[in-house]
Amino acid sequence: MKHIFQEGTNKKAPVLLLLHGTGGDENDLLPLAQMIAPESSVLSVRGNVSEGGMPRFFRRLAEGVFDEEDLVKRTKELADFLDESAENYGFDRNQIVAVGYSNGANIAASLLYHYEDVLKGAILHHPMVPLRNVTLPSLKELPVFIGAGKQDPICSPEETKELGSTLKTAGANVELFWENTGHQLTKNEVEAASEWFKKNF
Repeated sequence: MKHIFQEGTNKKAPVLLLLHGTGGDENDLLPLAQMIAPESSVLSVRGNVSEGGMPRFFRRLAEGVFDEEDLVKRTKELADFLDESAENYGFDRNQIVAVGYSNGANIAASLLYHYEDVLKGAILHHPMVPLRNVTLPSLKELPVFIGAGKQDPICSPEETKELGSTLKTAGANVELFWENTGHQLTKNEVEAASEWFKKNF
């Protein structure tokens, strides 16, 4: 997978896994990492799927309709890539916190839906429910931050609440942050994510 790895100044801090939104790339969320955890190492990944030339992490059949078979395949591909990257770059595989926006937040949520102990925590900006009718692994005490817009046309507040509730049922400690905005990422939301990160890590 195309990616950028930047070694941080604090080797004990969690490694931030950055996952961009549709049409973004591995450079998009680097400024976010600086705001959330400037001392952390960063692994920023580009999605392997192209939709009309726009990078994504998995295919979709229509707006808001995921290709579930591809999602499962790409989620495994990303999990395997994290194992390889930890070995290649010499960081602790158990110390990865995902920071995803939109499509990137969806694949991060899918990692949590499929694998136990795959992440140390997750910051999900404007995520959707990746899959329904699946049994989640145990997410015992796993810290998850979800940033959402009350007027988000892509991800409704009901969907956000459903995702939060599903993760909580699996044992995660979920913090929901609401902005009275749409699908865009706001400074307030990033600052809230940064505060949450300091509190949890």
